[in-house]
Amino acid sequence: MSFLNAEEPTVCDLIADFGIKVLWHPSLGLELGDNLQQLLQDCISGRITLDILVFEGTVVNAPNGTGEWNRFADRPMKDWLTDLAQAASFIVAVGDCATWGGIPAMSPNPSESQGLQFLKREPGGFFGKDFRTKSGLPVINIPGCPAHPDWISQILVAIATGRLGDITLDELNRPQTFFKSYTQIGCTRNVHFAYKASTVEFGQRKGCLFYDLGCRGPMTHSSCNRILWNRVSSKTRVGMPCLGCTEPEFPFYDLKPGTVFKTQTVMGVPKELPPGVKPKDYALLTMVAKDIAPPWAEEDIFTI
Repeated sequence: MSFLNAEEPTVCDLIADFGIKVLWHPSLGLELGDNLQQLLQDCISGRITLDILVFEGTVVNAPNGTGEWNRFADRPMKDWLTDLAQAASFIVAVGDCATWGGIPAMSPNPSESQGLQFLKREPGGFFGKDFRTKSGLPVINIPGCPAHPDWISQILVAIATGRLGDITLDELNRPQTFFKSYTQIGCTRNVHFAYKASTVEFGQRKGCLFYDLGCRGPMTHSSCNRILWNRVSSKTRVGMPCLGCTEPEFPFYDLKPGTVFKTQTVMGVPKELPPGVKPKDYALLTMVAKDIAPPWAEEDIFTI
């Protein structure tokens, strides 16, 4: 559903301007029942060329490796996936479930769920770490819960136009063009972050969301504040902390009630700091920043 909201390019642009033929999609495909099974079999046999396989959802292996807990088109989904993967030139995993296993793969993982080529941060997953598609590439991971629609459509364009070679994948097989920088880049609250001016309420137009509401923007790789959602906004712009949904460890949670959205601290220093920041340096910086904070650091931000 996120994919259908793509703006640059739209799904219609993919078809009309870039020559992509959507063979089947849960919300767009016309084939059902026997017709769908035949379409899938034609892709597997090569009668229909399968250039790009886009997979969403975790790979369920339970019970006991059979995959019977998740059946699709009259057989375990993982069996269709195995066969289609051999036919596809490229594979794109969309969303946290397909990339790292997602919520279903959280301990104790009763559904024996995996991502396509990772289980959380551990390489391997359903296909194994050495798996490569017919193009010679591993699975291209586009995480997020949900994944940004334009990340999906732009990667499909890169594949369709032969420009995927211009895109570098990071150690988690994510396109660096979207996932090299931190979510904090472009956040309209960065001035509040710098002066340690915090907010303690959701939806407030002023104050940093990191210190009291546990925003994970400084530790999360995504372009949510550079490529805005619906070209309009982002979580932090409307006063909601980043939840780190593009990282393999998502969802970050604490069994102690009331602590999911709160950065726990030790003597005023958060237990988890942005990369490269030392606790002692942070404590000193906090004191200095608050002392020199100008009056406007407490004023409302202007959100476009």
